[in-house]
Amino acid sequence: MRIEAFDYSTLDLLREHLALDFTNTAGTHSNPADNHLNSYADLVSWSHYVGLLNEADARHLLDLAARNPGEAAAAHQKAIAVREAIYNILSDHAAGQTPDAANLDTFNAALAEALPHLAIVPAKRGFSWTWADGEDHLERMLWLVIWSAAELMMSGDLKDVRECAADDCDWLFLDTSRNHSRRWCSMETCGNRAKARRHYHRAREEE
Repeated sequence: MRIEAFDYSTLDLLREHLALDFTNTAGTHSNPADNHLNSYADLVSWSHYVGLLNEADARHLLDLAARNPGEAAAAHQKAIAVREAIYNILSDHAAGQTPDAANLDTFNAALAEALPHLAIVPAKRGFSWTWADGEDHLERMLWLVIWSAAELMMSGDLKDVRECAADDCDWLFLDTSRNHSRRWCSMETCGNRAKARRHYHRAREEE
């Protein structure tokens, strides 16, 4: 799919949990320059990349956004607000801190807006969840992200949420290592950079 938007295949998202991949569209949340969700088209591109939208749905939303630029801009700003609320809540929890009430209020307001679109439909074995009335809704991908984050917050996996130990990386991940000692979002990136820095400082000290 070729659109004028960020190519998320270059970001090496961890693909451990949908809500965490969403928070990880920023490298460091305090640095606006380290943000990879800079437009509504970026939001659609991310949603397509992680499988929330097929190509036809993504094209439809981009066409709809082009006809309604104000609504698209508002949807993008809401996505940023929701992302930051989820990140701050989970980052605080990972650090053993009580999440800030303002972030919980932002998330709960978004959750309340999403839930009316959640419905139960018949499935081969009983019933399943689905999202209704979303075809022409520019925020439809956020409903799934918000629900995913809520499920994570209420699940046993919450205890495994960690934040990368690198000074220049805020990525969140699930520590499912045997002894729960994982420190880096990725050993190939942040972990190797940390090892290289330690080696450099040891060499300087020996000199």
